[in-house]
Amino acid sequence: MSNNRWLAVAGISLLGVVFSYSVALAEETVCRGSLGAVTLDNVKVPSGANCQMNGTTVKGNIKVESNASFNGSGIKVNGNIQAENAAQVIVRSSSSVGGSIQIKQSQSANITGTRINQDLQFDENNKKLVANNNTINGNLQAFKNNGGLEIRQNRINGNLQCKENSPAPVGGANVVQGNKEDQCSRL
Repeated sequence: MSNNRWLAVAGISLLGVVFSYSVALAEETVCRGSLGAVTLDNVKVPSGANCQMNGTTVKGNIKVESNASFNGSGIKVNGNIQAENAAQVIVRSSSSVGGSIQIKQSQSANITGTRINQDLQFDENNKKLVANNNTINGNLQAFKNNGGLEIRQNRINGNLQCKENSPAPVGGANVVQGNKEDQCSRL
């Protein structure tokens, strides 16, 4: 009887390991191609891949890796959208982000018609950046970008901060509850 008990315990333990492993795999979805109206935990757009989301809900974060492109339309992200060394990031069409959108050392980005619960950050990017018609509950920060930056018709509950961008940002009609600072003082 002790052998049967040992086998039962071993079997249950093995099931626990297999179940834990499958749950860990389910936590991050790799996006290459298109995703529709599905609900996911976390999403990674791997290096060099293209990912399009339309009406997708992400309970965690979206990470866009080196030379990858992301295009989200009507998406809901409970966490952050983070891109580093990405080729392109587009978030538009009544999308919502519960955390921040952070675009760093990337190429182009277009954030339009999106509700962002925290900050929108553009840091050290080298192609055209657009932030139009967004509601941002935190700050919009643009630092050391080269390639042009348009900031127009945003509602920002924090500060609009722009430094060391070349050329200087253009735009206007932004409603800012905090301060408009440095290069963005007239926007």
